[in-house]
Amino acid sequence: MINANLSAEPQIITVERAELEKVLGEQELGLPGTVSPDTAAKVGHLTGAKVLVTGRVFKADKELILVAKIIGTETSRVYGELVNGGDEGSITALSGNLAKKIAATVTRKGETLLAKVESREDRIAKIKESLKSYKLPSVSVKIGERHFGQPVIDPAAETELSLILKECGFNLVDSKSPEKADIEITGDAISALGMRKGNLISCKARVEIKVQKRTGEILWVGRETSVAVDITEQTAAKTALQNAVIELAERVLPTMAR
Repeated sequence: MINANLSAEPQIITVERAELEKVLGEQELGLPGTVSPDTAAKVGHLTGAKVLVTGRVFKADKELILVAKIIGTETSRVYGELVNGGDEGSITALSGNLAKKIAATVTRKGETLLAKVESREDRIAKIKESLKSYKLPSVSVKIGERHFGQPVIDPAAETELSLILKECGFNLVDSKSPEKADIEITGDAISALGMRKGNLISCKARVEIKVQKRTGEILWVGRETSVAVDITEQTAAKTALQNAVIELAERVLPTMAR
């Protein structure tokens, strides 16, 4: 009944109950009150839910009490709400009141329940700031790519990393350039269909890269996994790869410059 009441709130989108129960079963979280912030993050990752609401109904001193925990799956922040009524308290009325409290908390505390998302421009600006005192080397990029079940038309990971390098002031070279690269970046990228929900499609991607000098000395090795949602599988896969690449770029570009 709380789920039904929350579904009626225009600012809240609820995950289908059957889908949530399946994930709860997979995570062995079926017992009331056992959901922790850590396991909530796993539920959020599997369902796409940003906030998880769990709770209990019990009697104490002849009073019927409904307790809810509101957990941010990205931030692990937890808030609590409760309502109570007499021995003859109506579950319908109590669940309606609790749903209103939950909706109000989600709206009021949204900034602490949801992770802050930096724009791509802000992230590139931070990278540039970390590089400004260095003379930047020339770089070549070669990242193989495949998407399970679909042909890859053009390599999104290699394209995105090359674009970031150019935006940050690195001299980008390839096999046709007369100049040899001071640093070579090689790696592999894969993407795959995650899940479909209505018209939305999620894809998961993983990018692995190795950074080494022309002499063969390995400077850095790293990997990153990311998820993205779009209305087409191809676009979601490419966006997931791009998200993974910028995460890697924030870590590796300052190392390359130093």
